Amino acid sequence: MHTVAVLALDQVIPFDLSTPIEVFTRTRLPDGRPGYRIRVCAEHPEIDAGAFTLRAPWGLEGLLEADTIIVPGTAAVTEPLSPAVRDALRTAAGNGTRIASICSGTFPLAATGLLDGLRATTHWAAAKALADGHPDIDVDPDVLYVDNGRILTSAGAAAGLDLCLHMIRRDYGSAVAAHAARLSVMPLEREGGQAQFIVHDYTPVPRGSALEPLLAWLRENLASDLSLADIAAHAGMSTRTLIRRFREQTGSTPLQWLHRARVRQAQHLLETTEHSVERIAAQVGFGSPTAFRDRFKRTTGVSPHAYRRTFGRRTAARHRARVGPVRVAGPPGGP
Repeated sequence: MHTVAVLALDQVIPFDLSTPIEVFTRTRLPDGRPGYRIRVCAEHPEIDAGAFTLRAPWGLEGLLEADTIIVPGTAAVTEPLSPAVRDALRTAAGNGTRIASICSGTFPLAATGLLDGLRATTHWAAAKALADGHPDIDVDPDVLYVDNGRILTSAGAAAGLDLCLHMIRRDYGSAVAAHAARLSVMPLEREGGQAQFIVHDYTPVPRGSALEPLLAWLRENLASDLSLADIAAHAGMSTRTLIRRFREQTGSTPLQWLHRARVRQAQHLLETTEHSVERIAAQVGFGSPTAFRDRFKRTTGVSPHAYRRTFGRRTAARHRARVGPVRVAGPPGGP
C-alpha cells in the first residue's frame, strides 16, 4: 500500500494538515481497498498548531519509510528550518520519495534546496516573498499547483485539494481520482488558476509621489481611449520621462498599469452588477469585447463569464438560497 507521510511543523496550518489526511484516507480502489496509509510525522511529539496542540504518532523516521511526503503550510514561514527536518527531507528525496507542499509549505521545502532550478508555486500573497528569498526558484503565482515529477508544490488552501486529487490520478487513474473528488465535493479539475482569486489592485506608490495626481486622473478616465501620448500630455512630460518615472515608482509601464486598473474595475463590475460583458468592456475602456476578454483572461486566468459564475452576486444569492439563514449556536443550556 502507498504510504503518505504528512509532516507537521511547528505553527502548522490545521487546514493544510487535514487536507491530505482527509483526501487520502477516503480514497478507495475499485475493489474497495484503501489506496493509502497515512502517517503524521514530526520532529517532536507535540506540535504547536496555533489554536491547539497536536501529538504526532510518528517521528522523522516515518518520512524515510514513506512513498510520498506532504509538507503542509506553516504560519512561521520566516523561521529557519530545523537541520534534522532538512536532512530527513533531502535524504527522502535522494531515495526517490515524492515530496509535495501545500500553500506556504513551499517555504520549508525551498529551505532544503530541493526546489532550486525548478518551477514552483505557493499562496499568491506569499509568492513575492518566496521569489525574493529564493531567487533560484522559478515562482509562478498564477497556477493551482506545479508538478515537477518527484517534487510538487501547490497554492493556498483549497489548491491542496487539487494537488492531492492530481496525485491520486497519477497513482491510480482517473476513475479512482474522480471518486475521491466526489467525496471531497470538488471537481477533478478546476477552471483557471489562482490568478482568478488575486485582487489585482492598483500598484501602490509612495505617499506624496509626483505620480499620485496622474494615477487619480487615470482611475477617473478608465473608459476613455487613452494612448501613451495622451497620458504624457496630461502629465506634462515626454513619453520617455513618463515611462521612466512609472517604472521607478510602480514597477510597470503606464499602459500596463492602465490595463490592470481596467481589469480590476471589470472584476468589480462582474461581481456587483448584471451588466453584459459587452457593456462592461465599454465601461472600462476596451475597444472591443474581444480585446477585453483576451486581456481579462490573460490577467486572471479565466474568462469574464467564468469569473462571474464564481464571484458574481447571483452566485452568492443562489448559495444563500441553498443554505438558508446562518444560525449561530449558543452555549449549552442557553435559549
